Amino acid sequence: MRNRGERLMYIIVDDRESVANSYVGGLVREGVSSIGFSCGEFWDWLQSATESDLAAVDAFLLGDCDGRASLPRAMRKRSSAPIIAVSGQKMLKNTLELFESGVDDVVHVPVHLREILARTAAIARRRVGELPRPCETRIQVFFNGRDPEIAGHALTLPRRELRILEYMVSNHGKWITKTQIFNAVYGIFESTFDESVIESHVSKLRKKLRDRLGFDAIVARRYVGYRLDIPAGDTMEEPEQELDEVGILLNRTHAVAAAYPAGN
Repeated sequence: MRNRGERLMYIIVDDRESVANSYVGGLVREGVSSIGFSCGEFWDWLQSATESDLAAVDAFLLGDCDGRASLPRAMRKRSSAPIIAVSGQKMLKNTLELFESGVDDVVHVPVHLREILARTAAIARRRVGELPRPCETRIQVFFNGRDPEIAGHALTLPRRELRILEYMVSNHGKWITKTQIFNAVYGIFESTFDESVIESHVSKLRKKLRDRLGFDAIVARRYVGYRLDIPAGDTMEEPEQELDEVGILLNRTHAVAAAYPAGN
């Protein structure tokens, strides 16, 4: 099993090790943290994973594995992340059975990685679109690698700070722990870095937001964590000087170009 990357987090479940490794490799090359499990390994992980681990997962790719018909409902009990079934059988009966099992979408191989990411983003965007957006008038975040904006002006952020902002926007108004942020930024299986790096990233991001917004948008509480707190309904005055860049538009679109799996 392999896991690297600093942005999104995908889990691939497929009993064919070569296929799982191919998807992991393609995602990692695009900066998407990912890991491959066999069905048995995934069952064990799903039962023992913590809530913070599960919260860091952006999507599950469900390939050819034993128990595929029963996995989606078990996954949904523990996570709300999109479940995409990857099927080699382009038959209506097979597709309907997969949807009936509880997956959110079905793609047929050969399939471009760009399509999988786009479908995942569309599912997440529809779900987020149903949620209130209390800070939309102050800050916009686009969830697609684009610089966030304040009052129409972009704020350039390092990718880790951008990922932290995206994660905080997705959990606006909620307390989130250092562990949850670390998992979202570095991946839930990362062992190279220590969680303490998050304190430095958040401190830098907090200062940049304070400079642009004029107040502390990130509230920190010892032993509790961090919370993004931006008042709703306030209008921002046009800045006298050019701003750099920042944002909260909950239209989570992940635009990544790549073809997958290799050789198809």
